[in-house]
Amino acid sequence: MTFVQIVVLAGGIGGARFLAGLRAVTPPSSITAVVNTGDDVTMHGLRICPDLDSVMYTLGGGIDPERGWGRTGETWTVTEELAAYGAEPTWFGLGDRDIATHLVRTRMLDAGYPLSQVTAALADRWQPGVELLPMSDQRVETHVVVTDPEDGRQRALHFQEWWVRHRAAPEPAAFVQVGVDTARPAPGAVEALATADAVLLAPSNPVVSIGTVLGVPGIRDAVRATRGKVVGVSPVIGGAVVRGMADRCLPAIGVEVSAEGVGRHYGARSAGGLLDAWLVAPDDTADVPGVDVRRVPLLMSDPDATAALARAALDASGV
Repeated sequence: MTFVQIVVLAGGIGGARFLAGLRAVTPPSSITAVVNTGDDVTMHGLRICPDLDSVMYTLGGGIDPERGWGRTGETWTVTEELAAYGAEPTWFGLGDRDIATHLVRTRMLDAGYPLSQVTAALADRWQPGVELLPMSDQRVETHVVVTDPEDGRQRALHFQEWWVRHRAAPEPAAFVQVGVDTARPAPGAVEALATADAVLLAPSNPVVSIGTVLGVPGIRDAVRATRGKVVGVSPVIGGAVVRGMADRCLPAIGVEVSAEGVGRHYGARSAGGLLDAWLVAPDDTADVPGVDVRRVPLLMSDPDATAALARAALDASGV
């Protein structure tokens, strides 16, 4: 059996579940996950990497399966005590088990270790079965530009404040990835893309997840230049997102909330875009010139369905 190298660009919950399915169906292989860190934030002095942790916990068997994020069997004593002290922010909850991860990460970062090495050290406990890479060792944080309803002025909110505190209610005018222009790909990311037999874009948010990863200088070019095929999975089914807030993000960058809209946003690699193949739901139509559009079940409703989706992505890549 041929040894293959697969690289997946991923966000949080959707990317984590897709990676779990991929791990279940691949032949002997090396899977590298390049994960969005634009959602990262510092709360109560702790550095939090939500997407990295969702992938790590999911693949390591520690995720809360009902919420899709955070630890299973979580308790909230520390968060309750912080609230009792009036320590802000009170709108962002940190589970007691999850705090241990953030404490270790913050201590290592403060000691001078880059995020990629910190991530590898954390993953050593969880054994995710894939190489887990942040998109960059440099700090990148997504901010959302919204209009203040009281005075009509635009202001920027950290993505976590917009999404968690305000439930994505304020209409986004723009998304700004602060620091992305000067960021560099994490060690090993470009090299993995260069030698990949397949590059897969997980069904993650095209704007604030996949879009942020691609915004790191060097990553988009490496995807375009990869030797293998590039296959994307639509995060939109029947004009709606399964979960998350892509439907709130896409209009802000002028992209239609549809499988076709996202496919055209990524574009064909043969025309300077990214895709060789694009997976859409069976009832969706998507005319993406220059791209092999395939209709397959996209709902990751259980492990078997998720594995079947991953297998379809590999089939489209020729692996």
